[in-house]
Amino acid sequence: MKLITFLQKEDNHMGVLTDRGVVDIEAAQTALSTRLEAPVPVTVKQLLDGGMEALNQLRNFVNELPMEEENPAWLKQVEDLTFGPCVTDPGKIICIGLNYRRHAEETGMAIPEYPILFNKFNNTLTGHGSEVPLPRTAHKVDYEAELGIVIGRTTKYVAEEAALDYVFGYCSANDLSARDLQLRTSQWLAGKSCDKFSPIGPYLVSADEVGDPNQLDIQCTVNGELRQSSNTSDMIFNCKQIVSYISQCMTLSPGDIILTGTPEGVVMGYPPENQVYLKTGDVVTVQIEKLGALTNTMVSE
Repeated sequence: MKLITFLQKEDNHMGVLTDRGVVDIEAAQTALSTRLEAPVPVTVKQLLDGGMEALNQLRNFVNELPMEEENPAWLKQVEDLTFGPCVTDPGKIICIGLNYRRHAEETGMAIPEYPILFNKFNNTLTGHGSEVPLPRTAHKVDYEAELGIVIGRTTKYVAEEAALDYVFGYCSANDLSARDLQLRTSQWLAGKSCDKFSPIGPYLVSADEVGDPNQLDIQCTVNGELRQSSNTSDMIFNCKQIVSYISQCMTLSPGDIILTGTPEGVVMGYPPENQVYLKTGDVVTVQIEKLGALTNTMVSE
């Protein structure tokens, strides 16, 4: 199932992508309330908090909709939507640094012995199609195509072999980084947590539609020029290892987002004379197999 968060009168609404368009779940539930035995989740948070039972309930609801109706009010077209971040209010945004082998090689850094953890905050979230302000205090903003993991069940101390059972789904993400702010100190937070520096989407795709998350092609283009092209199989620590490792450090809860690292091809990995960082007007697209293309435009703050 492909879930969309879209904005309507500045409120987040949940939609489900179908062959005919996007089902506005709240509008469909309101229109068909007399046929329902129980309410269905109408926000991504409600869905994640409800676990597999809520997902199955939502799937059954969508499958039973009268799709033969002509232009029902609860059916919208993707091109008419304003996207929000596909997960709107995670408790935690946890990121993995230096997690692709060839990315480590291009930056001249040693292969890490353990996953490098850092965090972002909810102010960094934005959706597909939105504008991202380039900070006045930074001049070296870099793109980072990343696979996002969204946790679906509370877990602590989970073994690697069971770790992916606690994942709800996956999304495309861009871990934008102001390198000049990031590298001022040994702590990366300042360069990672600027406003709207974590676009995610366009969809949150349930794990059953994705299969093996470590066999996905991942790309990034800037103004149509291919900059990153790899596969998640190049991760140093794969998805089940990441989820298990983080759960040894802290409890993971439904809606928590894990950004799993970026492959080679970032600006920071170029020779200094060839480094051209993002500027106003640049259009950045992150595309991951099965998860869709996430596009954002850089603007002046």
